[in-house]
This record gives sequence, C-alpha cells and structure tokens, in this order.
Amino acid sequence: MTQELTTSPQTETARPAGGADWWRDAVIYQVYVRSFADSDGDGIGDLRGARERLPHLARLGVDAVWLTPFYASPQADGGYDVADYRAVDPLFGTLGDADDLVRTAHELGLKVIVDIVPNHTSDRHVWFQEALADRPRGAARERYHFRPGRGADGELPPNDWESVFGGPAWTRTTDPDGTPGEWYLHLFAPEQPDLNWDCPQVAEEFESILRFWLDLGVDGFRVDVAHGMVKAAGLPDIGHTEQAKLIGAQVLPFFDQDGVHEIHRSWRRLLDSYSRADGTVRIGVAEAWAPTSQRLALYVRPDELHQAFNFQFLRCPWDAAAMREVIDESLAATASVGAPTTWVLSNHDVVRHATRYAEDSPAQGLRRARAAALLVLALPGSTYIYQGEELGLPEVTDLPDECRQDPAFFRALHAGGQDGFRDGCRVPIPWSRDGESYGFGPGGSWLPQPADWPGLSVEAQTGDPDSTLELYRGALAARRELPGLGDTPMAWLDAPDGVLALSRPGFVCTLNTLGEEVELPVPGRALLSSAPLEYGAGTVRIPADSCAWWAI
Repeated sequence: MTQELTTSPQTETARPAGGADWWRDAVIYQVYVRSFADSDGDGIGDLRGARERLPHLARLGVDAVWLTPFYASPQADGGYDVADYRAVDPLFGTLGDADDLVRTAHELGLKVIVDIVPNHTSDRHVWFQEALADRPRGAARERYHFRPGRGADGELPPNDWESVFGGPAWTRTTDPDGTPGEWYLHLFAPEQPDLNWDCPQVAEEFESILRFWLDLGVDGFRVDVAHGMVKAAGLPDIGHTEQAKLIGAQVLPFFDQDGVHEIHRSWRRLLDSYSRADGTVRIGVAEAWAPTSQRLALYVRPDELHQAFNFQFLRCPWDAAAMREVIDESLAATASVGAPTTWVLSNHDVVRHATRYAEDSPAQGLRRARAAALLVLALPGSTYIYQGEELGLPEVTDLPDECRQDPAFFRALHAGGQDGFRDGCRVPIPWSRDGESYGFGPGGSWLPQPADWPGLSVEAQTGDPDSTLELYRGALAARRELPGLGDTPMAWLDAPDGVLALSRPGFVCTLNTLGEEVELPVPGRALLSSAPLEYGAGTVRIPADSCAWWAI
C-alpha cells in the first residue's frame, strides 16, 4: 500500500467535532449492536461493549456512529420489533448504559445516530395488545391496520399484499370467544404489525419518542423503512406475486407513497428545533427504497430529511461504466434538491461486498472491496462503513441452519420474500487473535465465527501497512487532511474503458475494474493505493481490481 501522508495515524483521543453541516461529508460507522462487542460474556453484543470499543472508531477516523435498535424487544427480528421505544432491552444493558455511550462518544469527537422504527411495532407493544383486546373498529385498533377478511367467512386476507419476508402480509386474529377475527397488516414478520399513520395518536407518540432521545443527547436518527409509513388509500391489490422483487423498482401501494413526505417534514422541523448552540444540527437519515434516484431525492429536499441511503450504488455491479452511470445519476438527483449523496457498500441486510464482488475467488473479492472503499471515500458526499468492512471481512456463507436467527430464513426461502440469509453479514467481528470469540467478549458468540478470522482481527491488522484496516485508517486520515475531499465538486477525467478517473480540488482518484493491469500517465504524487503500484518513465501501472489516490 502506497502511503505518503503528512499526518500521523489517528490516536485514541478526542477528534475535532466538525462544523454545523458535519453531515454533508461525514463518514458514519454502522454498529450492529449484538455483533460488535460483548461486555458481559453472554455471547451477545451490548451497549457497554460498544462504548468500550469506541476508541477503535476514533482511531479509525470516522465522524459518527450509527447504532442499530437496542430498545426493549422480543427480538423476533433483531430488535426491529420494538416493544418499548423509551427503554433499553436488558439484553443490551440499561438506559444508563445508553447515556454513558453517548457521553463517551462525544468526548471522543464522535456523534451518535440511533435507529428509529416508525413503520411497525412489536406485537408485544402495549398498543398492539390493547388492539387485540378491543372490538373490531374500536379506537385501539385505529393505531394499526385491522381489516375484515375476504371470502364467505372472511377466511381470505383483505388484499394480495405479500410480506417482504415472504408469505401473506396479513395474519388473522382470534376473538376472545375463540372464533376467527379480523386480519392485521405486517409488511415484515407477523410479530411486526404495521402502524396506521393516518391515526393522529401515532404521529404524536413518535414526536414524543424523538424528543426523548434528543433530550438524552443523540445527534440524529436513522429512519427504518422511511418509505413505508403511508399506504395507498383503500389498500388496493397489486395483482401479482413475488412483490419483494419489485421493491425499489416501482412505486407499490405500501411503499414510497407520496404521503410519507409530510411526516418527514414534521420530523425535520423537530430536528431543526434541537440545533445545538454552536449551530450543529441533529439529522435524519432515510432508509428508503425508491425506483429512481430522482424519487429518492424527494426524501432529502431542504425541508425533509438530511440524508438517504443510496441503495442504487450498493446494488451496482463491478463495472466501470455502470458505476459511472450510477454516480452521475446520484449526484445529479441530490444536487437538484441541494442535498449531499451517500455512498454505502454493505450493511446488516445485504451480503458483504467482499463476497458480492468475488466472482472468481475470495482474494478477488477482497481486492475489489479494498478498491471500492477508496472509490466511495473519494466521492463527494457522506460515506457509511458497516462494521468489519474495515477488516475486509467476507460474508459467512456456511452457517449451520440450526444457528440461523433471521426470521426470513424460517419463513420465506421459497415464498417470494428476502433470501433469508442475512445472518451471514451479522457474525460478531474479531478483535484479537486469541480467545473463545476472538476478543468479541469473555464468552462465546451468538453466531459462530470462522476459524480463520483471527488473522483478520483488529489486533492482527494493526500496524501492518498492507492490511485492509491500515488502508482504511490511511484513507480516512487523508480525507480529513485534504480539503478537496470534503463537500466539493467532482469531474471525470479521460480514461481507458474499464477505468474510472475522477478529480476533486487538488486530488485525483483512479480505479481499475479490469482483470489486468493498465498503464496510465502518472497523475500526481501517490497518496494511497489498494495494491502496489509500479512505475515506468512518466507512467504508472495500476494492478487489476485496484484503486489509487493522487495529490496534484
């Protein structure tokens, strides 16, 4: 790895806090809480463990940490089935632990973003329990979508909607006398009934929940299923099956309805009212699937949320022309509303990109993953890093069926839903070479870790100039040092087919997506490269599946 930076590696001390518009080019690290660090030896990550590992993130050089749900929950879907939005699940600690984590993060110069789940609750939530006990069309049922069934005896679901996890999106209730009752809507697992945002009580409750966490000091919210809270009037049929395949490809009657935008406008007003004394804003980040970059940009208009995940780029193949097209579309769409673009390669719901990019071998996948990291960190906007990608972790593809916990695995392998294999990207990450769980905690881990992961641990990679961890540290240090890698313009440079070359002020990035090396004129002074470079007379040979940064 070429590295000629004037800055030293980040140390485990406080970092600059950033300006009021910190979010426009922030690097945000996603912590999947149950798989990050375990403090008590039960094999499940928790808030205290995450707090103890925050210095790793400060040294890595990120600006903020996003925590997946840690609220009170039966854990039917990894905590995305919330029973109490103002309580911490004992599995993850206490409210005091959450407060300690936020304070420690701020001392280290890290901002904290927490997940909020407004599309649905747990079926154990007090509201849903009240709804089950209420009569048809009773007030408690107005908070959810209850409907009578179709057919002579109401034995058929109210419409043809399918769960994202597979099977019908409706489950029938049983009345107190034991007879079949109404049906309720759940776009995900049956344990996750959808809220009815046409009911004023729902909006009032979530404003109160947001205020609760803002008062505790969090810096923003990642809004789960931000595209799903509003359903089309009358809940019309779609007319065909395998509907999960249409998500992000077309507007569905249960996703990306225009009515969601008024909810986000109200949340933006609330977030703006919580701006800090120095002008620093609290942000909202939309997890939104939309058919086009233009529709996705609607979620980040000036009076709505601040960011939206760019899933169009995440789904892009390893192809220079396709990448350039998605980058251009993304930048143009967000620029039209004055918002930054986000770049994300992996998260807790998709196969890790080191494995997605591996057409021929794991080694190829890692080469491409390292190169892709340098590409996204060179682009204008904000970048998200999923825990473990800085270690080059691959997807764990050989988990025994008896270990899996993804509800989609049990429900929908052949029912048109998600693939049911999200556990593979959620295996607890390795921190050390030794120990039962490689430093994850004093006990085991809730999902088994591969035997070769000690060599990928933070301990093993620290100080190795050729490691993926040190590549990320160097890239994030350079991104902070070079003003051209902030919220600044970008232009494409001429390059051979299969190669992307882009310029920022004082900076050039070259990406070779080909299976063979390419020779180019030396663009400038080498800063970083994902693979060793070789030089000729005024030329540089860039290896296959690699990326390099240059100062000009």
